[in-house]
Amino acid sequence: MQTVPLVREAGVYEGEACTVCEQGVLERFRVVKGQEYLRCPNCEATLMAQPGWLTPEEERAVYALHNNDPGAPGYRAFLEKLALPLLDRIYPGAFGLDFGCGPGPALAKILREAGMDVALYDPFFYPAPAALSHPYDFITCSEVVEHLHYPAKVFGQLDGLLKPGGWLGLMTCFQTNDERFDNWHYRRDPTHVVFYREATLAFIAKKRGWTMFVPRKDVAIFHKPL
Repeated sequence: MQTVPLVREAGVYEGEACTVCEQGVLERFRVVKGQEYLRCPNCEATLMAQPGWLTPEEERAVYALHNNDPGAPGYRAFLEKLALPLLDRIYPGAFGLDFGCGPGPALAKILREAGMDVALYDPFFYPAPAALSHPYDFITCSEVVEHLHYPAKVFGQLDGLLKPGGWLGLMTCFQTNDERFDNWHYRRDPTHVVFYREATLAFIAKKRGWTMFVPRKDVAIFHKPL
């Protein structure tokens, strides 16, 4: 299976098809400090226009600054927002993929401690094509999907990697209040190029035939039918 990177392939501009749902036509949403953001009227995703994207080298430098220490109680509690409801749904010894695991795969460590077998993939820190060549019982994407320049392609790839009956666990900060968008901490991260409402994720689930659960704030878990 061909690897879909988390970095740019082409531009995203007003009037083009939405890269999240591939059905809506992007409209101007607002401009914040010279940076244009677009909105899809179909799936309600908000996207940063291409001129604001960082280069791959700039992206990697930002990611390398992240503190991903699984021994830090606060960070572990943050990751358990996704890990615990996912563990409630998968069986001991299940084989999973931590997609976009970053420089310190702390989520994978938590899942392994719970008896899961977890492979790693990250285009910058764990660029292992072999990890994208076989199916999984579950896949995790913690703080990943907001970085995707072409989300629909990656969601399609993850669907192909997920076994029938498998689970996809995702964590990203849901976009809710347009009036707070300009000063929102999530928007201010220069590597964040797409923002999802809960309705956006529900649209993605429906398109793929998945069932979606929202067990906690900013967490979505998808079940692929048998």
